[in-house]
Amino acid sequence: MPETLLRDLEAMVLCHAPSGNEAEIDRWLIGRWQSLGLPFHQDAAGNLIARIGATDPQAPTVAITAHKDEIGMIVKRIDANGRVQVRKLGGSFPWVYGEGVVDLLGDRETLSGILSFGSRHVSHESPQQCFQNDQSLKWEDAWVETKRIADDLRRAGIRPGTRGVVGRHRKRPFLLGERHIAGYALDNRASLAILIQLAERLRAPRVNVLLAATANEEVGAIGAQYFTFDQRPDVLIALEICPLSPEYPIDREDTPVLLSQDGYGVYDDTLNLELTASAAEAGIEVQNAVLAGFGSDGSIAMKNGHVPRAACLAFPTDNTHGYEIVHLDALERCAQLLLAYL
Repeated sequence: MPETLLRDLEAMVLCHAPSGNEAEIDRWLIGRWQSLGLPFHQDAAGNLIARIGATDPQAPTVAITAHKDEIGMIVKRIDANGRVQVRKLGGSFPWVYGEGVVDLLGDRETLSGILSFGSRHVSHESPQQCFQNDQSLKWEDAWVETKRIADDLRRAGIRPGTRGVVGRHRKRPFLLGERHIAGYALDNRASLAILIQLAERLRAPRVNVLLAATANEEVGAIGAQYFTFDQRPDVLIALEICPLSPEYPIDREDTPVLLSQDGYGVYDDTLNLELTASAAEAGIEVQNAVLAGFGSDGSIAMKNGHVPRAACLAFPTDNTHGYEIVHLDALERCAQLLLAYL
């Protein structure tokens, strides 16, 4: 596995980029693509798009997407005592994060607070007692404790609509053994690392290639919908996670997965066969899956008629939308498969 893939991944995980507040990851990606001498632009929807042209300019256009936003929380209101009431941004759950530091990305200052659920040593007189045994914790039952007055928070630019994410020191990735990486926001920083590998290694493709780091995927693939409507690629391949769960027939965590269907619709079967053939040429196995409770840039753009053919190439992931664990070989094999196809 190239050393740059792991280095890039570790750097990107530490960049805050909740949906709609992605400037930090944008700055990092722009610097990285500039270091490669890659021509790119940022469109009106916030997508970062690089182009690698084919020898034949009349060749079809294939878009490879990896979204750059992460799930998190959004401020609903600020109480007079400085407690911040938050709700989910994308598919986040408070019990997944647990009590601990979160960063609130104010308009003028980033402030840290503690995602809090209340004390444990309580009786039925306290509202928190029921969460110990009887019912699941919801965002309405949690809050961010800041120990600041409301005016301090407003001066920092924290308001309804402010985004929040897991505290930066909690996001530092962890190498689990020799071949796994674990941490928050591997969805979808790991896909961005694959996208950068393509930018580094792809030369003279048989098709025109658009590498797109898409915005606002976790809240409805908003960036990808604009990108595909604006650019009209002939093919779109979304890079994504694939949940490891007993309900899906994923036998190897080091092997890429091609999705046939997800919660938004079916993927193009002919394109999946083409990708499978390219994998075989490169000596790479692939797995197949049909997912529930899942969507990607590819399925959403295809459902809305913005692209005629779409696929989703994914890597098996434990604890999706939580403290995720990914086999590093799966990332490298996704890159090798796409290089063979392109």
